[in-house]
Amino acid sequence: MSPSPLPAESLGFAFADEALESRVRAGLERVEQALRDSAQSEAPFVTEAAQHVMVAGGKRFRPLLVLLAAELGPEPGAPEVVDAAVVVELTHLATLYHDDVMDEAALRRGADSANARWDNSVAILTGDWLFARASDLVASLGPEAVRIQSRTFGRLVEGQIRETLGVTEGDDPLAHYLSVVADKTGSLIATSALFGARFAGASAEVQETVRAFGEEIGQAFQLADDILDVMSEESGKTPGTDLREGVPTLPVLIFRAQADPSQEADARLLELLDSDLSDDARLAEALGLLRAHPSLQQAEDDVRRRANDARKLLQDLPQGPGRSALESLCDLVVTRSV
Repeated sequence: MSPSPLPAESLGFAFADEALESRVRAGLERVEQALRDSAQSEAPFVTEAAQHVMVAGGKRFRPLLVLLAAELGPEPGAPEVVDAAVVVELTHLATLYHDDVMDEAALRRGADSANARWDNSVAILTGDWLFARASDLVASLGPEAVRIQSRTFGRLVEGQIRETLGVTEGDDPLAHYLSVVADKTGSLIATSALFGARFAGASAEVQETVRAFGEEIGQAFQLADDILDVMSEESGKTPGTDLREGVPTLPVLIFRAQADPSQEADARLLELLDSDLSDDARLAEALGLLRAHPSLQQAEDDVRRRANDARKLLQDLPQGPGRSALESLCDLVVTRSV
């Protein structure tokens, strides 16, 4: 009987080492059970709300990275590694509840978002409750882990605030967007890698290397999603969702920076981007024009460069299944975006 698929396998991730795959599968099963246990409350409604997004699925990319980075230390099976993986995923889940309120989202992972099913107050408070659960668990990992977690959450919130405020006059919209991606996505993925190496007993040098790797690959992962929004018909996300909602993405921002209104196609795409794209025909036209524009290739090149930069950071790590798996993540990011 073949093993059940890992959540991360929906990304196309595959293991080259059977022993590593077995360890990671076992670790993710423990993480999944611990997540459900952490989202249990004496109040049944709190449990229902807290598990609403959790049971809808998800890639579990952050716990996966914790477990892979732990392979670089002498104790990858330490119980603290699983606890750290639960901390970062609970934190991620908490931010999803808050994001859905900020974005007025109706769906999350194909199901009604918490704010749509109940209301904004319930969604916000549920996110707060999940973060409280993460904080309680991280306290058991020691004061340095608490410090790392608090600084990470500070970056997450700052990124959300800057995204909400938008670009101020005179600022570069693309630079602003990339800084938001670094804080909202890169920071927690960097902490995921750091926690894995740290609680497996890796050296300080290895910890810093994988933290920097996580920061870089996390940003590349998010920017690859931007390209999927334009290109993919099979990603599980309807193409043009961000485009329709007016959410800035890497290809659109590159296009806007280079658009030549004297060119008919550029002028038309600018017109469409500044209009209501709720109409399917207009959205399809905008997608077609954006797919044909050089800005899309430039966005793909940027993701490829970031993935290569992340790979270079791994060069000084010892060879082994853990390093090879992290290198495979770099390949995965590139293949997802092209």
